[in-house]
Amino acid sequence: QLVESGGGLVQAGGSLRLSCAASGRTFSTYVVGWFRQAPGKEREFVAAISTTGGSTYYSDSSKGRFVISRARNTVNLQMNSLKPEDTAVYYCAHSTNSFNSINVVRIRQYNHWGQGTQVTVSS
Repeated sequence: QLVESGGGLVQAGGSLRLSCAASGRTFSTYVVGWFRQAPGKEREFVAAISTTGGSTYYSDSSKGRFVISRARNTVNLQMNSLKPEDTAVYYCAHSTNSFNSINVVRIRQYNHWGQGTQVTVSS
């Protein structure tokens, strides 16, 4: 089971730290990704991290502002310099597929999803 937390309301330019907590001893064997979905839009890729945490990949919109990291049974997404267009429900998901720039951005590559956490950035 994946549980996201850390969402909330923040002003533009502010920061939030999202966490994705997992139960089970095999979480470290999964690639983990963060996605988001704004009202009326499709779910889109934000960031992903390899099983060891040694490799990460970001969307163009999150690169340079967001940082994904992992420790034991948690994957965090530090979001800085937030913009109103970052407003969305953020989801974490895990995948048993290999970590590469083609796989990690594809929703269908992920096997299990959390329920999401709302992030709202006011202007």
